[in-house]
Amino acid sequence: MSRKQSNLKKIKSLCYLTLGGSLSYQIIYFKKDFNGYYDNVLQPLSQRLNPEWAHKIGVSALKYGIFPTENFEDPKVLNTKFLKYQLSNPIGIAAGFDKHGDAITGLRNIGFSIVEIGSITPEPQPGNPKPRVFRLPEDSAVINRYGFNSEGHKEVYDKIRNIDKALLQNGLLGVNLGKNKNSNDAVEDYSLGIKKFQNIADYFVINISSPNTPGLRSLQNKNELQELLAGVNKTLNSLDGAKRPPLLLKLAPDLTLEEMKDIVSVITKKETKVDGLIISNTTIERPSLINQEFSSETGGLSGKPLTNKSTDIIRTMYKLTKGSIPIIGVGGVFTGQDAYEKILAGASVVQIYTALIYHGPPVVTKIKSDLAQLLLKDGYNDVSSAVGKGVK
Repeated sequence: MSRKQSNLKKIKSLCYLTLGGSLSYQIIYFKKDFNGYYDNVLQPLSQRLNPEWAHKIGVSALKYGIFPTENFEDPKVLNTKFLKYQLSNPIGIAAGFDKHGDAITGLRNIGFSIVEIGSITPEPQPGNPKPRVFRLPEDSAVINRYGFNSEGHKEVYDKIRNIDKALLQNGLLGVNLGKNKNSNDAVEDYSLGIKKFQNIADYFVINISSPNTPGLRSLQNKNELQELLAGVNKTLNSLDGAKRPPLLLKLAPDLTLEEMKDIVSVITKKETKVDGLIISNTTIERPSLINQEFSSETGGLSGKPLTNKSTDIIRTMYKLTKGSIPIIGVGGVFTGQDAYEKILAGASVVQIYTALIYHGPPVVTKIKSDLAQLLLKDGYNDVSSAVGKGVK
């Protein structure tokens, strides 16, 4: 072997050794201090990627168990009653993150007590053209106009039909239903979803508040809502009574007071009732935003700019319903304080989404830990006893 070949071999060996050492260090760092590794390595890396690609990678990482299982035991003060269920904590992942039911178990493992998948449409549809997701990091916000991109009922059902509920460890699986863009029969679309997923869903969500499907939000109008819920309730009532999952309605944050009153007049009637509300979806309004690059993009705005707006609507709907309809609070929950304010305003549980995009799995434990301290500080024994206590 010539001296040149010998030197090349040594250089290759050194490169392999360096690469191996670097990978070993990364693995050790990842396993020993996942929170630190996420903050210092994964989070900055993810923010450099195309937002939709980063989203897909995150879902895949959860699907295949790459992120470690949460090492946090929910304290008793986080216990809460929601619908007919008893939960160990009030933190869920909002629909839109796991649209196709790929990462249900992985999401439960990082600490969520509620995993809501969807929105799922009867037939597959691609959604709106790309790009359709925009990060506004200076505002801790995201604008999306996905437009119900969905694999369809059959594909999602076949994927999750045999999910072992024991793996959810008393957590809930919500199925968020949408209508196809070109459908002219909303009642039929939502009813098909109920029939398809009745044996899997712990609760159903009728999503009529996404701003990214033309005409969808008009279903929140009194007459259209009445017709829709009458048809959906008819479908639900045709199911075996013991297997009838609760029905929730997801509302937009851009409703006027009169529109909210009209909605309450519908959802409190026996033939058009719902068992719960989700408040709220993304907003089409644009408050003063720091980021000017994407602030004018069409779509729904989520994150910090929505925090107070959604909390105000939760409080209003809690008052209008006199606390008789359980509420999932969602919109700009980044901290335990954000979650606590929504609970005091009337939410029985809360969901996050944008916080997970910016802060990753460690944010779930952080929110729960901080919320527990706030509840204990104010003398509450559990979450349920704090619900609505800030409403005058």
